[in-house]
Amino acid sequence: MSVSVIEAALVAPSFRQLAWQEIEFYGFIHFTVNTFTDKEWGTGEESPQLFNPTELDAAQWVAACKSAGMKAIILTCKHHDGFCLWPSEWTDHSIKSSPWRSGEGDLVREVSDACHEAGLKFGIYVSPWDRHEPCYGDSERYNSFFLNQLHELLTGYGELFCVWFDGACGEGPNGKRQVYDWDAYYSLIRKHQPHAVISVCGPDVRWCGNEAGHTRKVEWSVVPATLQDNEKIQANSQQLEGDEFSRRIGSDEEDLGSRHVLAEAERVVWYPAEVNTSIRPGWFYHENEDALVKSTEELVDLYERTVGGNSTFLLNLPPDRRGLIHENDEQRMRELGERLGRMYRRNAAAGSRVVASVCKSEEHEGSRITDGLKETYWRPSAGIEQAWLEVELGGKQMIDRIVLKEYLPEGQRIEKFHLEWFDGEKWQTFYEGNVIGYKKICRFEPIETERLRIQITESRWYPTVSECSVYWTRMEEKHEPDRG
Repeated sequence: MSVSVIEAALVAPSFRQLAWQEIEFYGFIHFTVNTFTDKEWGTGEESPQLFNPTELDAAQWVAACKSAGMKAIILTCKHHDGFCLWPSEWTDHSIKSSPWRSGEGDLVREVSDACHEAGLKFGIYVSPWDRHEPCYGDSERYNSFFLNQLHELLTGYGELFCVWFDGACGEGPNGKRQVYDWDAYYSLIRKHQPHAVISVCGPDVRWCGNEAGHTRKVEWSVVPATLQDNEKIQANSQQLEGDEFSRRIGSDEEDLGSRHVLAEAERVVWYPAEVNTSIRPGWFYHENEDALVKSTEELVDLYERTVGGNSTFLLNLPPDRRGLIHENDEQRMRELGERLGRMYRRNAAAGSRVVASVCKSEEHEGSRITDGLKETYWRPSAGIEQAWLEVELGGKQMIDRIVLKEYLPEGQRIEKFHLEWFDGEKWQTFYEGNVIGYKKICRFEPIETERLRIQITESRWYPTVSECSVYWTRMEEKHEPDRG
């Protein structure tokens, strides 16, 4: 059995998936007892007395994220060591047993409040693996315990945009491997946070397959339903190797959604990708990494490849032992926001006249791609899979970036396209690409032109384009151009 091209074209995101994709860029905060033991992974035997940040300021974390252009934050409320950053009723292994805030604090509350006050969305990471909890490995008892903790987080901190699970799993004190009741976890989330996506080990958002910021050149959001198999994720996820843990899902499966894949799939779903990496080599703060913060150039490149490659970008910032985002990280975030702001300040195609080779109706004419409205889009009639759109810039412009978007409520359809510029006598191809999806940032060597053409050469049933924006990002923004 195979999936037809039309069946794949009709698959579209849920309301929660679409809202999540529009966030684009958001922060991960890894902070727990590991920060004070200088380790990446805790054993579960650490004393809560170790947790005592002296200058913790959640508003500073939020301000650092917002300065980079992030629109949300995910907090690691409980990592694999089991230490809870909220005063959980179900365990004493939490901040209520720490000297911080004299045992009266609630860090989840402070971060949630700081996000909401600053206009950022808030999400939670909570590890199903708990190396401290004695009943872990007694599957029924632990699942009940975990659901109780999850209920506290889902009902106590306002609206969440995301619940982030990974698949790490080990043996409990009884020597038995815990069997997670994913269906019960998902049901509880849907009941209390219906607008939240469930990420990675969940049905809404797919892990990109690595933690190094690798992106596919062709990233489909419509993929085989088997990729939602969280047991597969778990089996290939974080594995113990001496004292180190690493992700084992390889990025060798570059093709997740082509027609070849459809021909071998029984069912496809909307399961878009998130790319996560850390601003430093580690996920938690280590003083010896203070000089190893990613450069502004690296971060801009990551942003353009992830957000501009039909993914979202989840960047980790680890607070230090003071409970602050380190000055080096804070400065880099500010530089990133300033750089992106300069690069994408002026859209040279805003309001431009657009001529299309074909359109379904006046409602879907070519000018819809430059009107600045996300609710409008160009499309031809059903069955027309090839078309072109010509954008008149109103005079010669220097450009080196073009941003394209499809209208996702109608699915992901464009499979191949190229861009052309008019040199005064003929059209010249200067960029070749494959999928577009939510957003494609086309990067290329600078050209000067007053007319551009988008040539869609392969699509599913019929293509859609909701946006075409054009930029000159200045030569000091040094990036290697890509070709698709």
